[in-house]
Amino acid sequence: MDLIFYASLITLGGLGLLFGAGLAFASKKFAVDIDPKVEQIIETLPGANCGACGYPGCSAYAEAVVAGNAPPNKCIPGGEDVTQNIASILGITGVESAEAKVAAIRCQGGKEEAVEKFIYSGIEDCHAALLINGGHKACRYGCLGLGSCAKACPFDAIEMNKNGLPVVIEDKCTGCGVCVQTCPRNIIELIPISQNVYLGCVSKDRTKAVKSVCKVGCFACQLCTKPKVAPSGSIEMEGNLPVIRDIHNEEELFAAYDKCPAHSYVIRGERPVQKEEQKVETEKQ
Repeated sequence: MDLIFYASLITLGGLGLLFGAGLAFASKKFAVDIDPKVEQIIETLPGANCGACGYPGCSAYAEAVVAGNAPPNKCIPGGEDVTQNIASILGITGVESAEAKVAAIRCQGGKEEAVEKFIYSGIEDCHAALLINGGHKACRYGCLGLGSCAKACPFDAIEMNKNGLPVVIEDKCTGCGVCVQTCPRNIIELIPISQNVYLGCVSKDRTKAVKSVCKVGCFACQLCTKPKVAPSGSIEMEGNLPVIRDIHNEEELFAAYDKCPAHSYVIRGERPVQKEEQKVETEKQ
């Protein structure tokens, strides 16, 4: 019995040594040399693997940069610091970062504003809700309000409010685009950080079809595109939705916000005080 035990022990030990030596030899024989620059760039990247750069992860992007297949300024979450670090590793200068972007929720039809077709009591997931008769919201374009975008955000930059709508915490948002990819209704868009006004609606319906399901939906009245509101053409109609062509023409964009009968436009943050308002305030003082 002891003889069989020791023989088995020696045999297993010998096989272990043999396989170990084989694996060690294979690892050296078939090892793929990694450019040290790739490893350095991986170290400087935020490691979110969000895909905002257009590559499946930080490692893939680092390899593409070193191979010359991708520019060093594609890491949106990393911003200026990461861009300059990558440029330094590559030994290049004069690289400008792409303008930072932030997620914008292009739907304002929450529980108070939007009509529901039925009460949904299933899995708290927008994709799951969409499978039940196209979702519980009567607007076929509106936010389903179950927070899939908030759960998917790798930076905790989205939270759901009491009205059943996602709210972007801009201080945390890196513009990675994960929420954009997650939303089944495509109501989230990345907009330049310098854009202060955007249209909070994506409905392609008009008039009665919109008004019957949402109090704040754009119903294609075209008022915001009229010469009195947008004389330079900063806003144009594309189908049944107005499209902002000049995001920096804030005078016209604020005019559109003021004139919109459905209150479909959204201002990010606080509205800057206009010159006329400043003049009135000065006169009051």
